[in-house]
Amino acid sequence: MADPFSFRRLFWSPPMFREWSGTGSTALMDWVETPTAHIFKINVPGYSKEDIKVGIRDGNIMQIQGKGEETKDRDKDRDSVWHVAERGTGRAEFSREIELPENVKVEQIKAQVEHGVLTILVPKDSSPKPSKVRHINITSKL
Repeated sequence: MADPFSFRRLFWSPPMFREWSGTGSTALMDWVETPTAHIFKINVPGYSKEDIKVGIRDGNIMQIQGKGEETKDRDKDRDSVWHVAERGTGRAEFSREIELPENVKVEQIKAQVEHGVLTILVPKDSSPKPSKVRHINITSKL
């Protein structure tokens, strides 16, 4: 199995996610490679399938974006005292980009959201690829 960190580019916007509204949405991810597929599991609690977009750009860059519902504005509730506020306010958003390896079937990627976890199945292409090595004949004259 290939080491996922050996790919030319595996990137996340610091600190491992892009956050537009300061909500603390981390979208933590696991990436597992099996003999037949790459499986991505991303924590997306509170997001529905309509809130999440998964796409491919530039041939092999998988983009995962989530835009959640507005959360309650805590400043409007003047009669309450907030002791801990870790879930954020405003519109929760996240974005991840992952460069997929060359041996995947991008047209067969499947995704589902269940119990706050987005699972993306990226099947591997098991057909042999033509060699990228080209032999050059050497002659005495050009």
